[in-house]
Amino acid sequence: MLRQLNLTREISRWIFMPWQRGAAGTASAEPPALPINDVIVDYDGPDLPLPEYPQRPNEPLEIRKQRLVYQSRKRGMLENDLLLSTFAAKYLKNFNEEQTAIYDQLINGVSNDWDIYYWATDVKTTPAEYNTEIMQLLKEHVKNTERVQRFRQPDLT
Repeated sequence: MLRQLNLTREISRWIFMPWQRGAAGTASAEPPALPINDVIVDYDGPDLPLPEYPQRPNEPLEIRKQRLVYQSRKRGMLENDLLLSTFAAKYLKNFNEEQTAIYDQLINGVSNDWDIYYWATDVKTTPAEYNTEIMQLLKEHVKNTERVQRFRQPDLT
C-alpha cells in the first residue's frame, strides 16, 4: 500500500508540477516507471466479481428485523434512506420470516443502491430475481398515494 502511495505521489508530481521536472533534487524529467508486477484494475468492466452477501441462517427474526431497520436507515444516499426507512417503519414489523428474508436479500444483495432506487421508482425494469412481492410493496410505497410528507426518517421505537 505504501509503495502504491509513493508511486501515485511521484506520478502526480510529474503530471501536475511540470516546473519541477528535471530540477536538482526533485522529480526526474521522465515519468516514473510502473513496476512490472503491478496490475491496473478496470473497475467499470463487466467482469468484476461482486462479493456474495453473507447469509445468517441462525439469526433470530427479531434481531434480523432490528438489523434491517438500521440498514434501511443507513444506505449512503438520502433518497434510499428516506424511502427504505419509512418503508421499514410501516411494513417490516408485520413481515413473516420469508418476507423478511426477501427484504434482506433486496437491500443487501444488490451492490448498487441506485439500482434499488431506479427499480422502486420504475425508472428501470426490475430484474426477475428482485421482482418479488416485497418489491411490489416498495413500489406502491414509493408512489405515496396517501401523500405522506417524508422529509425525515421516522423515529426509532
